[in-house]
Amino acid sequence: MDLSKIKTLIDFVGRSNIAELTVTEKDVTVRIFRTSPGQEAAAEPAQKAGSTTSFADDAGSDASSRLEKTSYAVKAPVFGVLHRTPAPGEPPFIAIGDEVEEGQTLFIIEAMKVFHTIAAPRSGRITHLTEIDEGEVETGDLLAEIA
Repeated sequence: MDLSKIKTLIDFVGRSNIAELTVTEKDVTVRIFRTSPGQEAAAEPAQKAGSTTSFADDAGSDASSRLEKTSYAVKAPVFGVLHRTPAPGEPPFIAIGDEVEEGQTLFIIEAMKVFHTIAAPRSGRITHLTEIDEGEVETGDLLAEIA
C-alpha cells in the first residue's frame, strides 16, 4: 500500500464520523483510528490522564487529613498480541505485588511481526495486571499499574 492511499484513508477518517478503520491490501494492514479528546494512547506520568488517584476523606475533617494514593497506568502503545512471558513455557516477566525498576521489561507486544518491548516507566510495585496473555490488545488498553 503506497503513502498516497494511506493519506487518503487518514483524510477520510478525519472527515467522517467513524472512530476506526482497518484496511488490508495484499500483506499490509493499516489501522486508523480517532481518539477522543483527553484520551491518551500510551503510558502517562502520574497525575495525568493515565493515572489513578483516590482520596479518603472523613466527614468534617480538614484538607490536611486527606489520604492520597497515586498509581501509574501502563497502557498499550500499539495494537498487537500481548506476551507476558519472554518465551513459551517460561515464567512471566512480572506478577502482582512484584517490585519493578524503571526500564525493566514488563511485556512484549507483537505487531506485524515486530516485537515491541514495554518497559516500566518508573520504579514501584505492581498493583494491577491484565489477564490477557497471548491475546490481542488495543492501543490504550490498561496493561498494569505501578504504585
